Amino acid sequence: MTSVKAREVLDVVTEHVTFTVAPDQLLGTPDGWVHARDAEGTVLSWTQARKLNRVRLTMTPGYSLGYFVGATCADGTVGRNYVSLVVNDEDFALRYAGHLTAATGLTARLEAVTRPSGYLGREVPGFRVRVVSSYLADLMRQYVGGDAHHLRQGFPRVVLRDRETFDGFLDGYGDGDGCRVKTWQARALISANVPFLAELARILGARFTPRTDKKASRLFVADSWPSRGTFRAERHPLQLRESGWTQVHQVRWRVTRDKPYTLYSFRLDPRPGFLINGHLARQPW
Repeated sequence: MTSVKAREVLDVVTEHVTFTVAPDQLLGTPDGWVHARDAEGTVLSWTQARKLNRVRLTMTPGYSLGYFVGATCADGTVGRNYVSLVVNDEDFALRYAGHLTAATGLTARLEAVTRPSGYLGREVPGFRVRVVSSYLADLMRQYVGGDAHHLRQGFPRVVLRDRETFDGFLDGYGDGDGCRVKTWQARALISANVPFLAELARILGARFTPRTDKKASRLFVADSWPSRGTFRAERHPLQLRESGWTQVHQVRWRVTRDKPYTLYSFRLDPRPGFLINGHLARQPW
């Protein structure tokens, strides 16, 4: 660590914070390193520094991961720092807890709860599985495109890594928002999220006609769908991408004639970079 005195500094104003650096401080951008004095109008590499000390999970690919993702997309809740599932079916809750643990390594337990029923007009018994993990919550949001709300979530393409994972996804989603069809060997998946079902239909090679009356649509998945040969494996990251980009709105000069500013710089081996309020920086050349 080194420190220097300076009478001229810059306030770099980004979408998240304002931080003060030397004019020649190097900041990380998609095109490489730029000096802070030239950073206005660019984007900087950024991550939430407070989250860097949390426990990271090692996601295990396979059927359990697919089941956990599918059931969460259907009936789960993704909060700021937790993932939960509240259902009436105890067996479903037990399966969810088992697959969550197998996929993430987190301990998931079942607890009896009650919840209001608008149809019955009274409290009804149910079962809840809840794990507290901001990493897992952020990961689920990443899998579904950033917004985990059931009506806005995107199709989690991470489940397309292999057939085993995808089969788990179909079973998990079907247990949450699906049912068997009595007249033929198929199941119906039910959702008001039309883009989600439409993307799934393309993967399955199935016909899909959404409803136009704003009610939930149905996608019928025949048990024989694999014979169509439409499944194509894709590679997507299982782990959380913790860094992103933030826009630089303004660079403001500050000059003092009295007490000078004290600026600090760091050199870390083997990599030269460090974070300033979550923004990637390094020592000047």
